Amino acid sequence: MAAAARRPKAAAWFWAARPFSLTASIIPVLVGSAMAAGAGFDWTLFALALTGSVAIQIGTNLTDEYADHRREGASAKFLAPHKVLRRGELSQGAVRLGMALSFGYGVAAGLTIVSQVGWPILAVGLVAVAAAYLYSAGPRPIGDVGLGEPAVFLLMGVLMVCASYYVQTQTLALAPLLFALPVAFFVTAILHCNNLRDVDEDRANGKRSLAGRLGRERSEAVYAALLGAGYASLLGSALATAPAYLWALAALATAPWGWGAVAMLRRAQDRADMNRLMVRTASLHWRAGLLLAAGLALSRLA
Repeated sequence: MAAAARRPKAAAWFWAARPFSLTASIIPVLVGSAMAAGAGFDWTLFALALTGSVAIQIGTNLTDEYADHRREGASAKFLAPHKVLRRGELSQGAVRLGMALSFGYGVAAGLTIVSQVGWPILAVGLVAVAAAYLYSAGPRPIGDVGLGEPAVFLLMGVLMVCASYYVQTQTLALAPLLFALPVAFFVTAILHCNNLRDVDEDRANGKRSLAGRLGRERSEAVYAALLGAGYASLLGSALATAPAYLWALAALATAPWGWGAVAMLRRAQDRADMNRLMVRTASLHWRAGLLLAAGLALSRLA
């Protein structure tokens, strides 16, 4: 394969961070924090939670890039825009430094929050950093053994929403857990779509994702079920907590977008089609998440 044209260093770091994926770390913090909107809201803690969450995901993305580059058979994989090591745009040392800085900031932000709200957030932070690293690295990466989807559901859905609520209130409640479910289902759909797109390459390199284990037809059904469960859990959560959070139903406005995503998957024929579906799925998570966060905040402030 001919060498790809090199981009400027700033552009290489931009792609290595995979900013198009960062909705996964932004939305749960927005949703959890929105449920605590009102008197006593601490904007400094919110900023630390949001930037720390994004930093940890960037560290995860860099770890994935580094580990994937060093995996046997990596040179035969599709040369995606974020493959900065294979393109020769960044050195392995630079990516390792990026990993250290990203995780370092995430830990520092987390420890600052811990100093203000107590040790439970420390436990959450340790789990988040460990899972972020072990997803792609370590002797048995989580993503290589079909556990990526459950890990993302719990960490970037349930745990992050509930932790963001706890940061503001220092209390636990049922409502944040309920509204964490649609966030969890939608973010898991992003990962499942990614794994479905890469299933042939992953099999060739010994990675056994959930999509690789299920096959195309059943994986399509899982994708549709994840989106359907996201909207069903959104409706159920709003009704279960009525009338407190009825404005959260504004996120149902994205349902036609979700239906269109399922139709796109049915028609997808090649990698280009799946890339467009990835963009649509991430956009769905972003749009639904923003509307959900706005609706929750409005419900609290009304």
